[in-house]
Amino acid sequence: MDVLAEATKARQAGRPVISLAVGQPSAPAPRAAREAAQAALADGRIGYTDALGLPELRKAIAGHYARRHGVEIDPVRIAITTGSSAGFNLAFLGLFDAGDQVAIARPGYPAYRAILGALGLTVIEIEVNEATGFTLTPESLEAAERESGKPIRGVLLASPANPTGTVTGRARLKALADWCRARNAAFISDEIYHGLTFSGDETSALELTDEVIVINSFSKYYCMTGWRVGWMVLPENLVRPLECLAQSLYISAPELSQIAAIAALGAGEELDIYRQTYAANREFLIRCLPEIGLPLLSPMDGAFYAYADVSAYTNDSMAFAKRMLAEISVAATPGLDFDPLEGNRALRLSYAGSQAEIAEAVSRMEGWLKR
Repeated sequence: MDVLAEATKARQAGRPVISLAVGQPSAPAPRAAREAAQAALADGRIGYTDALGLPELRKAIAGHYARRHGVEIDPVRIAITTGSSAGFNLAFLGLFDAGDQVAIARPGYPAYRAILGALGLTVIEIEVNEATGFTLTPESLEAAERESGKPIRGVLLASPANPTGTVTGRARLKALADWCRARNAAFISDEIYHGLTFSGDETSALELTDEVIVINSFSKYYCMTGWRVGWMVLPENLVRPLECLAQSLYISAPELSQIAAIAALGAGEELDIYRQTYAANREFLIRCLPEIGLPLLSPMDGAFYAYADVSAYTNDSMAFAKRMLAEISVAATPGLDFDPLEGNRALRLSYAGSQAEIAEAVSRMEGWLKR
């Protein structure tokens, strides 16, 4: 976030900054979503909804799972949230007690660590690498339990993952779900980057078990980051407890965003055009980053990130990122955000922007690295 703040200041000062630091699509929300929001604003009656969200949106999301994943979900099990961030807060509060151990991947999304720690939970960060398929495995979870001497009460996995881009396929996902079920541990599946899988088997954990908390959002595939609307799919026994928490903490997700989200679910044709841009950017970076001296640390199977090795140039990715921004006006996220132990040698580059922006950023980086 420090690099992002510096990039914003530089842009406001008139510098030609290209930001590869934030996982935010450059495309706008789908036209149908914007038109639905405009119509709702013209009507003028925007207010609270039920804590679990508009019934029409919950039903539409259930239809999405039936079409895309062949899974019948009772809309009663779906909770609309103020972005995926609220979903994580609700899940952690509803599932765990202070001191419980929750396992996440390292490198991984830094907000997991921050939220869990703020709630008094013990974060077990488990290294994922080529040997583990860049994802959590039952074997790595058992090794972490043995080392800590305490049981793992929850497992949180993102697929596709940030920052690695890992897609955890059906077989590996099932092994994790089975491991959690056998030990009465909560399984939380972060599926926020679904729809942005370019290689591998995109599987929802709901295809494998009902004993899972799925968290998703309209931010990434649907290009609606600032609308702050997401959803959870819950086991039946958690619906009422989390509804009570949501009532107390958030009242409801913004009604305007929920109305827009209903329309966004039908905008797949438009959204897949944006997806094609990400796919082209991905192929470009897979080819060009190693050529300019930034080999990849993990496969770019999904999401819209490249996790690159900068150890040939620095042992301090934060200083490297700040210098790159200052000297060539290209912003990227230091790996230390995602991996406090080994992220000093990594840089995350978002390719959610336009093809022209990505090409220009790489061109600047190539000349800079040669110097």
